[in-house]
Amino acid sequence: MGIIKALKVGFDYFKYDDDGNVQETQRAVDDVNVDIQEGEFVAILGHNGSGKSTFAKHINALLLPTEGTVWIDNMDTLKEPDLWKIRQKAGMVFQNPDNQIIGTIVEEDVGFGPENMGVPTEDIWKRVEESLSKTGMTAYRHHSPNKLSGGQKQRVAIAGVMAMRPRCIVLDEPTAMLDPNGRKEVLDAVHQLNKQEKVTVVLITHYMEEVIDADHVYVMDEGHVVMEGTPREIFSQVETLKKYRLDVPQVTLLAHELKKSGVDLPDGILTTEELVNALCQ
Repeated sequence: MGIIKALKVGFDYFKYDDDGNVQETQRAVDDVNVDIQEGEFVAILGHNGSGKSTFAKHINALLLPTEGTVWIDNMDTLKEPDLWKIRQKAGMVFQNPDNQIIGTIVEEDVGFGPENMGVPTEDIWKRVEESLSKTGMTAYRHHSPNKLSGGQKQRVAIAGVMAMRPRCIVLDEPTAMLDPNGRKEVLDAVHQLNKQEKVTVVLITHYMEEVIDADHVYVMDEGHVVMEGTPREIFSQVETLKKYRLDVPQVTLLAHELKKSGVDLPDGILTTEELVNALCQ
């Protein structure tokens, strides 16, 4: 079993009337099965309303399944005594860093999580130092988060989660509100954590270019996992992705159109370098 495993997971949102009776039920996640190994970089793609963010919140038990089971490091999220341990194992980074940053100074914010965990003061500052270094934010440790750029704020949010030393980190559309430079800053920091610190990463996104280097990709639509595989396997299926209202990286689309026009190219080209090399052969 991987560090994150979901088996036949379903989740319903309920709408209640004024008397507290269930008026309407909406199935947001349905029969989802995933198995994520420790140290992997996994991306979950999907159009708005596909259920990807709802499922992401199951990974650290912000939401609990209506049916099925989610295990984090062999702990069942439905078992209340394990919730605190689960949330230490799986950290969450949300779309808007302003909703996650509460300190008036960067280093104080990063140290907030470990302090709540009861980590000794000396160790807290060691964790703050390490986390700021890993996310490239050491130079800003005495700055006010309010004066940082969007990308810098998101890196502070990631550092705050990393200071709690989780074994996996879930990022729920962390670059959706950022400009291209901010998106690159955040993704570089996340990749560094995955490669150098062996932290399991689950990236929820609808930006296709962000998943090119993932180990595995899940595609969700209407609450279901409808595709899974490596980035190359997924992006080889351009027409299927379009059916689920998803794009592909621009270079992949260009290669697809060239191939349709008769140019002999392999499926699933992911980078400009790959396209150039294929055209030169």
